[in-house]
Amino acid sequence: METVIPSGKRNHHLIEKMVSSKLFWALAVSFLFAFPILKSIQRQLPDPLPVLGNVPDFTFTNENGRPFGSRDLEGKVYLANFIFTSCQTVCPKLLEKVKTVQHRMRGVIDRAAIVSFSVDPENDTPEVLYAKAREMNANPNVWRFLTAPLEDTKKLLVDGFKVPLGEKELAGNVLDVAHSNKLVLVDQRGQIRGYYSTEKDDINKLMIDVGLIINAKKSI
Repeated sequence: METVIPSGKRNHHLIEKMVSSKLFWALAVSFLFAFPILKSIQRQLPDPLPVLGNVPDFTFTNENGRPFGSRDLEGKVYLANFIFTSCQTVCPKLLEKVKTVQHRMRGVIDRAAIVSFSVDPENDTPEVLYAKAREMNANPNVWRFLTAPLEDTKKLLVDGFKVPLGEKELAGNVLDVAHSNKLVLVDQRGQIRGYYSTEKDDINKLMIDVGLIINAKKSI
């Protein structure tokens, strides 16, 4: 009389044989190593960032009262932003976002920088900018605050960074200066590579783009 082996028991024996087989484990390990490699091969690298313009050479005065400009930024990726210390509208939020960016850039401080340009040089003296830098816990090895005569500032912002700059006007009981609240990404050659808002998604994209430019430079 033929003995019928329940299918469940047969499957159990088959699994035991597979698990005890060296060939099974060799194939399993090979698959586990091969899968991420294949996945990385198939993953497309992002397109290079466009070149949107060139920032001309400039020399302003930093928060320590010393000359600082494009020569000091050569070979570094930097983020330009535009503020004035008495601003009560967009600047506080912008500076807080820049402070966050500074923290996230702590691993590349030898290859990246942040530059805050004052749009109110009449009031934003080096001493005033120094106080603002300390208030923001700005690392002087990364984040500098710059000022220059208004005509020089306007020329650099409008013609160089391609951002608007309005005249100082009375808004309510305070003086205001219409200016861009964008972050401008500039590469090691002084080329503009992107404009970013202070929204979370844009800040995250900015940090990715900073890494792409730095790593692209390293690979050359």
